[in-house]
Amino acid sequence: MPHALRRSFVQATAAVAFVLTSTMPMLVSAQETKPKMPNPRLFRRETPFDITLTLNLKQIKKDKQQDAPWRTATVSYTDSSGKKVSVPVRARTRGVWRLKHCDFPPLRLKFGGKSADGTEFANLDEPKLVGYCRNTPQYEQYNLQEAQLYRVYRQLTDLSHKVRILRIAYADSATGTVETTRYGFLIEDPAQMAARAGGTILARKGAKADDLEPSASAMAYTFLYFIANTDVSFNGLHNGEIVSLPNGLYAPVTYDFDFAGVINAHYAGTDPSLPIRNVRTRLFRGWCSQEAAYPAVYELFRQKRAAIEALYADSIGRLIAPGTIKSTLAYYDDFYKEIRTDATAKTSVFRDCLR
Repeated sequence: MPHALRRSFVQATAAVAFVLTSTMPMLVSAQETKPKMPNPRLFRRETPFDITLTLNLKQIKKDKQQDAPWRTATVSYTDSSGKKVSVPVRARTRGVWRLKHCDFPPLRLKFGGKSADGTEFANLDEPKLVGYCRNTPQYEQYNLQEAQLYRVYRQLTDLSHKVRILRIAYADSATGTVETTRYGFLIEDPAQMAARAGGTILARKGAKADDLEPSASAMAYTFLYFIANTDVSFNGLHNGEIVSLPNGLYAPVTYDFDFAGVINAHYAGTDPSLPIRNVRTRLFRGWCSQEAAYPAVYELFRQKRAAIEALYADSIGRLIAPGTIKSTLAYYDDFYKEIRTDATAKTSVFRDCLR
């Protein structure tokens, strides 16, 4: 990275009021880390949550431009006492590929002011909503599979986004008619994800291997290899974020997994510049210079295998079609054969490292 850009990374970190006084371990599981505020109520549980999203459906479907305006919307649900709770929000379209190809666009929701206080949506800020792309069971399964990958990532590191699966009824504000009801999920806001680690999101492109903490980098690239996702660039901040940590280090975090080979969506493809033509073909994209950090990551994957596989047997995992679960676990098994030992991992995975 050019010296001027490297200095800007350092200057950005110096400006942060750090709340941690000791170095944070980079390879920690969600169970081993006590989350720091903010801790929105919605993400404290994993059970699917039924909501109704009410907005002008015809209008939002026409918002295909990158700078679409915020639209008035309402999120409502029935609480444990049977009372209906309605929370006013604003919604706007987002994304690139899905924005162009989906019948219903992906959204970002804005919970402003104090209107959400005391509700399940308190302290959410501006989370992303992954709703239905096309109103078919197949696309609904894609959503459930992608949400599951966020859950897997959470088993491996706390530097990852929380998600909550939603059963969303899409109601038109003009008529009150529910158009469809499908599973989707809400993704933790990047700033809140970073805040749990006492850090901030560094919105600056150009990060290279020397800029990223090796063990955090090894975790991100191994996870991407595990799920066979090459649709990411930390250098270009495409489906990847850089978290500036209070110890002065920078950790990459990946998100948006619908092009992952383990999902194998029929629309998913690979970048023509890569030496693979099928998303199911795993391709390692980590840096050779960080090789020393990988054995610890491989060992963590081995330790967490049972917990990862258990996610596909719990009540959320069973929302995925049985045949898909079987093929997913078989796909994971191929990875575990490759990392059976550090030696096999070096010859099977790390051989394609970037210099």
